[in-house]
Amino acid sequence: MLLAIDIGNTNVVLACAEVGRNLFEDRPPIWRLETDADKNSADYAAAIRDLLGADRCAAVTGAIVASVVPALSTVICDAVASATGHVPLLVGDDGVDLGIDINIDEPEQAGADRLVNAVGAQAHHQLPAIVLDFGTATTLDLVGADGAYEGGIIAPGVALSIDALEAAAAQLPRLALREFGADLPILGKNTVSAMESGIFWGYVSMIEGLLARLRADYGDVSMIATGGLAGLFSAHLPGINAVDPDLTVKGLFEIYARNSSAAARAQDG
Repeated sequence: MLLAIDIGNTNVVLACAEVGRNLFEDRPPIWRLETDADKNSADYAAAIRDLLGADRCAAVTGAIVASVVPALSTVICDAVASATGHVPLLVGDDGVDLGIDINIDEPEQAGADRLVNAVGAQAHHQLPAIVLDFGTATTLDLVGADGAYEGGIIAPGVALSIDALEAAAAQLPRLALREFGADLPILGKNTVSAMESGIFWGYVSMIEGLLARLRADYGDVSMIATGGLAGLFSAHLPGINAVDPDLTVKGLFEIYARNSSAAARAQDG
């Protein structure tokens, strides 16, 4: 059994899949932990054991981790080793080959999650494509026809925008993030409805505008939506061709498979 872990700014996502089968014939079990930089490896090891259970931890034969929280990368890798007995691959380490080109000015600055998404798109979707990730930040990344990561756009995430409104404007209430309907009026008639319009239609319009500009420059590329909030917005964005909430997990398992195959070939040679 393979264990994949995506360490994000808000959540740590864990997923397991059986070795030697179509990993996504059925959706693999997925768990989430709150990202907490104050926890140590023993804390996270205990949390992993609690979530996976003793039998599943014992069944793990390999693991891979991607992280955008450097302070937790080693902490959680150590926790995985403690909980499963296997030292995980870490995306970004010199020995871990993603199998794609990174065509930006400073490749080392590309977020691990965005590169992993590019690998997932290459392995499971039609290319070229734009990956739209609704996470702590809202990002749009272009994956070329050959699977290369060509660059992207970073905007504040929906939840961050709500936090900023509450923090900076004393008279604005805390807005609950919920599923908005297409009948939400563009013109608010009270403070809450005005804020909801700004968040919902504001993000829809931003994405529509960015998508139009990207397609004007790079052609009629497809768009794949992923991330925890993709479901809130995807139905209202006709430019989205696919919604894949497990894209990052798919990319992690694909990277693990590529590196395992390379190691096996090197050993055989």
